[in-house]
Parts: sequence; C-alpha cells; structure tokens
Amino acid sequence: MSGKRTDAVPGQFTLVLHSHLPWLAHHGRWPVGEEWLYQSWAASYLPVVDVLRTLAAEGRSHLLTLGITPVLAAQLDDPHCLAGMHHWLGNWQLRADEAAKAGNRALGAHEHRLAAAALAEFERNWRHGAAPVWRQLLDGDVIELLGGPLAHPFQPLLDERLREFQLREGLTDARLRWGHAPSGIWAPECGFTPGMEQVYADAGVTHFMVDGPALRGDTTLGRPVRESPVLAFGRDLTVSYRVWSPKSGYPGHGAYRDFHHYDHATGLKPARVTGKTVAGPDKAPYDPDLAAAQIGRDVEDFVQTVRERLIAESARIGRPALVVAAFDTELYGHWWHEGPQWLAQVLRALPEAGITVGTLADARDRGFVGDPVPLADSSWGSGKDWRVWAGDQVRDLVELNSEIVRLALDTADKMRAGAPTGRDPVADQLLREAILTVSSDWAFMVSKDSAAGYARDRAHQHAHAVREIAGAVEAGQLARAHELAAGWAVADGVFPALDARRLRVTPAEGPR
Repeated sequence: MSGKRTDAVPGQFTLVLHSHLPWLAHHGRWPVGEEWLYQSWAASYLPVVDVLRTLAAEGRSHLLTLGITPVLAAQLDDPHCLAGMHHWLGNWQLRADEAAKAGNRALGAHEHRLAAAALAEFERNWRHGAAPVWRQLLDGDVIELLGGPLAHPFQPLLDERLREFQLREGLTDARLRWGHAPSGIWAPECGFTPGMEQVYADAGVTHFMVDGPALRGDTTLGRPVRESPVLAFGRDLTVSYRVWSPKSGYPGHGAYRDFHHYDHATGLKPARVTGKTVAGPDKAPYDPDLAAAQIGRDVEDFVQTVRERLIAESARIGRPALVVAAFDTELYGHWWHEGPQWLAQVLRALPEAGITVGTLADARDRGFVGDPVPLADSSWGSGKDWRVWAGDQVRDLVELNSEIVRLALDTADKMRAGAPTGRDPVADQLLREAILTVSSDWAFMVSKDSAAGYARDRAHQHAHAVREIAGAVEAGQLARAHELAAGWAVADGVFPALDARRLRVTPAEGPR
C-alpha cells in the first residue's frame, strides 16, 4: 500500500469465511456433481490454506474465522473424494499442457504452474484427508473454526427434533474430526427463527452469524439473542458489499480472470473480464501481471473502507466498534481467481494500517457485546427473508421435506420402541437420507435456476431412499430393510458416527 498509516484505529475487524458444498460424492461428475467439489478444492481450499499457513509462518495469528460445514469436511476426508481429487489435479496439469501444445502458450504455462503447485501441495499435506490441515491451523491459533448442523438444512423450516439432532451431531462430528468442538457456528443460510437461540445455548454454542439486516443494520457489536446468552454477530454490508454484492464488487473488474468464459477444448479459462457487456469470444486474453496490479489497488481500497467504517461507527456508538465482513470461502479462488492473492495482501495490510484484526471469539472475549436483541425471522438470502427456501418456486420441495421428515422420524420412533439398545444401521441410514433430502442447497439451486434439475433429482432420490427403507420396516421385512440401508450407504455413507439413538425422544415416550 502507498501512504501506510500506523496510527491505531478503534475497534476490531473480523473476516468470516463460510465453506460449504452439499454432498456430491457418488452423485454425478459433470456438469454438476463431483467436478464442483474438485474445482472448489483446487481453486479455493488449497490456496486459502496456503495463504493462512504462509501468514502463520510470519508469526501472525487470529487471522480470521473459518466456517466449515460438516458435510464439506466429510468430503474433504473421504477416501473416494481424495482419490478423485488426486486424479483431477493430474488431469488439470495435462489440460494445461494440451493448451500449450494447441498454441496458447501463455495460458498453458500459467495453468501448468498452478496445477503443478496444487498437485505438490495436495500430495504433501492433503493426501490422507483435510482434518490434519485444519487441526494444524487450529492448534496454532491461526483461525477460529465455526461448525454447524450436519448437512446444511434451512433450520427455520425444519422439525425441531431433527433441527436439534443435526446441530448436536454436527458439533460431535467436529470434535471427532478435529479434536475440537466449535463454540461458534455458521447458521446455514444465516437462517433464524425465534427459539433457535435456546437450542444453540443447550448445545454449548456461544455465538453465530446473521446477516446485517437481521440486526437492522447495526452490526457494530455482538448482540445477545432475547433471554439467552448466545450472541448474534451481524455481517456489515457496507464493507462486505465492497468486495462482492449481488450487483458489483472487485471480482468484476476488467483485469481479473473471467469465470464464465471457457476454452471448450481444455476446460480452462483463457480470458479476462474485459468489460461487463463484452461477449465471451470478444474478451481479451488473461494477463496475470495486469491482474496483480489491480489486486494492489483493491487491497488499498478495502483497507481504507474498513478504516473509515471503524472510525465512523466507533464515533457513532461512543465506544470501539466491531466490523464483520463475511463471504463464501469459494469466492476466493473458485469464483474470483485472484481472491487468495487479495486475501494474503489484505491480511498483511490491515495491521499495517493500524487496524486490529481478530476472530468472532476474540470479539466476544474482548467485550464487543451490546444489549439483547429480539431477533426475528431472517436469512442472508434474497429479500433477507425465507423466500429462497420457502417461496412458490420451491413449494413442492417444502412439502416433500415435511413429508419425508415426518416419515423418517415416525419410523425411527417405532423402531426404537421395539428394538435392542445397540446401534441400528437401518435407523442410522434412514436419518442420513432424510438429512440429505432437506439440504438447503436443493431449494437454493431451484430458486436461483442453477442446475435446478440436478437439485430436484437429488432431493427426490434421497426421499425415495427414505420411503424404501421405511416401507420395508413398516412391512416387517427387516432383512430387506437392512439390505436397502446397506445399498444406499454405499453412496450416502456420510457421517459414519451418526447415531439414531441420540435423536431426542418425543414427549410421549418419556424424558430426555
């Protein structure tokens, strides 16, 4: 940055990254399926971790708050996905070589360097799973980890028993995977309805994320929710939208690599954005040096924006203020090719500008806490309400979810009433399939018309599994039920520690 400022700025800045993909293993490859996982892994998760590890080696800590959903964490540790990722990285390098041989030497050389570095990093640190990678960052106090419910359900629309079960099992999964039970969570889609705060408190959660409008734009402090001790931290849209919003943001600059335009022979992305109205074939070739110069300007702009926001908000509330910017992790690298480079430079530049950087847990511990707030129904989706997951476009999925959850819970209750006390693989798989049915991703993809057919197919496939297993149980065909559960578990054996016995009993069955 030019003109560095070292005078201290009041308050704290917190960057929150939310990492999530639905369960994609064994459910298609291209254009939607495992390819989505491997692209995000290569373009975002590998380079973002490399940034964090590099900054940690410089003696930096408490850099950001990183949410990793249990369903994504499971895929990053899954043997099938690890083998698939290794193959994908090798194929990326071959595609880069093909581009060079076809005459696009600059593109081929650039992509070959990236692919070779990613392959080396994967083989050195990720080959046996991501859990050791995250644990190293946690143990070094480089990041705060946010957990969440198992498969990213839109919680306000979910039956309370399954909502509670998914949250507790998600926190258990984190503890088993990383040796650490998160105290904070990323509430899927930032969805909230009154009463959820008590479920959080009962599960040991101390803080969670909401979008700025849920706190009526006053996101300068964490706010206890209603009568609970659980804090809601709100995303500052003034700062967050500087990077990315529904209409603008840094990744749209003409110098950056264009996400949407492909070289169809190799699947690589050869062009820069050039201009918002420029058609794909007319876009200029990507120039890494041009992009690098723009990164510096955008880093300076962001640091200045944060600085001004902290000063102004601290003056407005009469005490040091908190500013939280939050984004999907996949923005950094997958959607915005230069995002990891920008991230590394920003995390160095913020302290140089006198800005205190910390995690959400730091903000809680440092007393960035205000008065209780009567938090109402909200999300970070379109309209900041529930329309994306409950609107007319997805009414059929809402009804499907309700039917399948009711069937799964009723069947699990009947099985438990007359079953021995040991683990029951049929009940476990029944709940796995119900949990995958109600993933918030399917309604989101339909509402946004993004691979809507794939999303509907996935929801109905998992629903079919629930109906098949439940039907066999209801008919007393227990051998058939075990056969079906084992068959579905081949593709959907995610969360092997999931235990249906931990599903809260209904009031009619007895105490908790």
